[in-house]
Amino acid sequence: MNPSRLALWLIGAAVCGAWFASAAGVTRQARQTAVAPRPADVVQLDALAVEVQSQAERLRHKLAAAPAPPPRSRNPFAFGSSPGRVRMAAPRPAPVFEPEPSVVDAREPAIELIGIAESTKGEELVRTAMLTSEFVDLIMVTAGQQILGRYEVIGVTENAVELKDLETAAIRRLILR
Repeated sequence: MNPSRLALWLIGAAVCGAWFASAAGVTRQARQTAVAPRPADVVQLDALAVEVQSQAERLRHKLAAAPAPPPRSRNPFAFGSSPGRVRMAAPRPAPVFEPEPSVVDAREPAIELIGIAESTKGEELVRTAMLTSEFVDLIMVTAGQQILGRYEVIGVTENAVELKDLETAAIRRLILR
């Protein structure tokens, strides 16, 4: 037996001995006699039990009147024949699609206002809007700039930005959430 294994056995025996010695020093406490409940406590417990029983009875009536779930048509835990096979129709030939002329996407791009920063240039307060869109991760603009080749930034307030659509001249207002 090599010395490291002998040391491991000695340490293990010492730990077990200490464990048994500590367990031998623990004594059992005498059982305490049950205290008789006071009459006021018994009355309160009885009232609580009656209330719980009445609530349970109401719940049983509600559950009895509840609609039953529909029967299952398939049990994945039972083996057996399937309810019936549906015959598939013969495959149809794939329709021939002709390419349509390209249509300009008329929907507005998804743009979200994610933040507003303020800085001062001399005495003037300049607000910069931070936007994100489906095309660009981060767009930082101030009033008068154009974004996505479609919108012009009309103004940036402390919690919103107004964009003017260059194609339709409609005003789009994005509010900071």
